[in-house]
Amino acid sequence: MIDPTSLDSDIAKLESLLQERLGVRGPSFEARLKRAGRRLPRFARRAGDRIAKARILLENPRLARLVDKPGTMHSIAILRGHLETINAGERRKSLILGLLGSMVFNLLALVLLILVLLRWQGVI
Repeated sequence: MIDPTSLDSDIAKLESLLQERLGVRGPSFEARLKRAGRRLPRFARRAGDRIAKARILLENPRLARLVDKPGTMHSIAILRGHLETINAGERRKSLILGLLGSMVFNLLALVLLILVLLRWQGVI
């Protein structure tokens, strides 16, 4: 059986990693996982769901025996490992560069469309 205080401390570390690396805020671990959504890969979301279910089961002393300790600890390791590999600065930089790249592409497409339209009308 897992000690609920050690699980709570591990979950607190995961919550701080979610906030630092992904900028996800929320009142509880489950809410933060839900807000992270597709920013986490499928294996990390599954690990987070398993941790959340274990946390719920540990609140009831009779249901606490049903928690799979090795599986839960493995899920914590998976989620922590993934969150530690995320570089928040690099994520922001790639997001900004992607946004700028799509804006430049749209402007070039618009200029090309205007030139084709002017050529078709015989202005050029």
